[in-house]
Amino acid sequence: MKHLVIAGCGDLGVVLGQRMLEQGWQVSGLRRDPSVLPEGFGRIAADLTDAQRPADWPAGVDYLVYCPAAGRRDADLYRRLYVEGLQHVLGWLRNSRQPPRHLLQVSSTAVYGQSAGEWVTENSAALADTPTAPVLIEAEDVALRSGIPASVVRLGGIYGPGRTRLIEQVRNGLHVPAEPVQYTNRIHRDDAAGLLAHLLLQADKRELLAPCYLGVDDEPAPLHEVAQWLAERLGVALLDEGVTANRVGSKRCSNALARESGWVPQYPSYREGYSSMLG
Repeated sequence: MKHLVIAGCGDLGVVLGQRMLEQGWQVSGLRRDPSVLPEGFGRIAADLTDAQRPADWPAGVDYLVYCPAAGRRDADLYRRLYVEGLQHVLGWLRNSRQPPRHLLQVSSTAVYGQSAGEWVTENSAALADTPTAPVLIEAEDVALRSGIPASVVRLGGIYGPGRTRLIEQVRNGLHVPAEPVQYTNRIHRDDAAGLLAHLLLQADKRELLAPCYLGVDDEPAPLHEVAQWLAERLGVALLDEGVTANRVGSKRCSNALARESGWVPQYPSYREGYSSMLG
């Protein structure tokens, strides 16, 4: 039985783990309070920012998914969690003397700084001028140079159950200028988990994975279009002025490589995804 460890097993990790349990895999989730994990998960209690190896670290790990969530954009926190935390986990794996078959490191499309509506692929320059983007790139480098076969998955903005920020902003009154066009890139939580599960199964079939994938839906869309669509379904109107959504950059991320690998999103655009949430 393949053993998957999900380090930083929050909402996304739980959905991924449940999918892999359905595939007959053994799944262990690592988080500070693993008691909240669903039935069927192995539980590893650990703080990723602490170098001390957890007492219940498993002897054998076949696959590792590293997907913690910082909760706020703070460069120091990002470094401790994404760079040093991954280094800690890799150290625990080295001490067990059984390297995993593959490592998936979850990153973000926020590493891209393009702002004029350009199409972005895995090969585009990732040079976002923010305090946290260089830390994410450094963390990706830790994964790719770990000596373990590894792939980075740069996810767009995740939405879905419990991730209703834009819906609430529109409902409470939001001003979204139509010009200049501000493209956004999204992925439903279930599709993000589905992509990670797909890549794990591909790796288990000994398929050669690329070093990087973009995890986004099929249709990058202007924020004004998304907000207007939501407003119509919520029975409200966008404001002519006032509070605006806090967005940085304007790029269109392509999921062509992920799709070429055989992954198919359940929610190909914001319309299907938000419709499933609005009922």
